[in-house]
Amino acid sequence: MENNHLRGLILGVDLDGICADFYEKMREITAEWLEQPIENLPREVSYGLGEWGIETPKQYERLQRFAVTQRRLFATVSMVPGARKYLRMLSNDGARIRIITNRLFIQYFHNFAITQTIEWLDQEAIPYWDLCFMKDKEQVGADIYIDDTEDNILSLRKRGLYTICFANSTNRTVGPPRANSWKEVYELVQTRAAKVPVQSVRSLPKRRGGGAN
Repeated sequence: MENNHLRGLILGVDLDGICADFYEKMREITAEWLEQPIENLPREVSYGLGEWGIETPKQYERLQRFAVTQRRLFATVSMVPGARKYLRMLSNDGARIRIITNRLFIQYFHNFAITQTIEWLDQEAIPYWDLCFMKDKEQVGADIYIDDTEDNILSLRKRGLYTICFANSTNRTVGPPRANSWKEVYELVQTRAAKVPVQSVRSLPKRRGGGAN
């Protein structure tokens, strides 16, 4: 049943680190890439993966290309616990889920990235209405954003956009609102939507057969 305060709300959801357990899968692939025991790669990392010996953007790009084209990273990554459950609840409550990801940042492998992303979303039954591949996330016009990259969060907040930081080792210095789990995300979205109604009424397509769930 839809809640009136969520009706028409657009929820902008990042994918890697939010719905997909990106760092755990990359840890596995990086250990193979570097020919090291996985135990040598700490789970606590910073943005750029310097703790794993990835020292330059060029090195990261080569690793990412290998991960996507040779190990199908975006199709085989595990789901973050709770993502499906709570996104479905938010969708049923009336929110419009808009997935926003910057997976096209490396040239000439867009087909791999897009195909694997859609395959994974369908495979994991992640509910969503829209799928946006873009860097400048503020352009999608969401009412609430969920992200884990510090630069993205600070940029969105600087523009006055309510952004929930999904907590991990790469964003420890980012202030609240923060969520350590999808349950906490759900509670923060509900609280925010109840306090600050959607500013403009949006015309949403009629749901059929359960909509995006």
